[in-house]
Amino acid sequence: AMADSKAKHRFLLRNPENGDHNQYWYSAATIDAILDEIEASGAASAAFVSTPSLYFSVKNLQLKGASKVLDFDKKWEKDPGFVFYDFHVPTDVPPELEHQFDYVVVDPPFITEEVWGKYAETVRFLMKPDGKIMCTTIPENANMMAGLLGVSPVAFKPSIPNLVYQYCLYLNYPPLVLSRPNPEIPEEE
Repeated sequence: AMADSKAKHRFLLRNPENGDHNQYWYSAATIDAILDEIEASGAASAAFVSTPSLYFSVKNLQLKGASKVLDFDKKWEKDPGFVFYDFHVPTDVPPELEHQFDYVVVDPPFITEEVWGKYAETVRFLMKPDGKIMCTTIPENANMMAGLLGVSPVAFKPSIPNLVYQYCLYLNYPPLVLSRPNPEIPEEE
């Protein structure tokens, strides 16, 4: 089991966070929990939008082969699943990706309504009509997120060790795995 967890988190070891890109990675245990949720959903394909730490940690080869990682950082462009993505032009992605994905996971570098509005356009472009959505952002964004994407916060909160504030995790369906609090996050008094 040790070797397995090492292989899985090579991404975290090999990719130091880049503050200039507002890159902050989820913890290893949070990555595992999120990927368990995606697999439990039965999704055959997923779009990992600004979430390279998740895409590069997918162990299910069938899922990985049918998935894409959309990101601004070209250091991953040699990966066959990489698609260059700039949220300022939210639908400037290959047209064949339109409505192709069972699951779309999003973690933007910023938390503002302006930025989320652009990411929401991307989600609607990529997602199949009955697709599932996962987003992470601050709890104060709950009303905005409900309005933009029909998502609501779940009990599980992601651990992002180097980020100064605590994010919530939002889904557009009842969680299958993420219905319990994350043991890494101290419960607020």
